[in-house]
Amino acid sequence: MKKGLHPANYRQVVFKDMSDENMFITRSTVNTKETIEIEGVTYPLVKLEISNTSHPFYTGKAKLVDTAGRVDKFMSRYGNRNKK
Repeated sequence: MKKGLHPANYRQVVFKDMSDENMFITRSTVNTKETIEIEGVTYPLVKLEISNTSHPFYTGKAKLVDTAGRVDKFMSRYGNRNKK
C-alpha cells in the first residue's frame, strides 16, 4: 500500500441528523466550524439533513409524491410551445 495516501488528522466528530435530532460520534477528517458539548467533552459538529434514522428506506415510512399531477401541470404550461 502507498504511504502518505490516507490523511493523518482523524478525530472524533459528532454527526447530527437535523430532521429527528439523532446524533452519533465517529472518527472523521471533515472540517467544521461548529462544536457541541456532550457529557463534558467538546466535539466538532456536522449537521446532516438525512441519515439512516430518518431515511424512508431504513424507517419504512415512504412519502407519496403526486408525479402525475406535476407532469400534467408541466405539459399544460410548456408542452405546446413548438405548435405555434
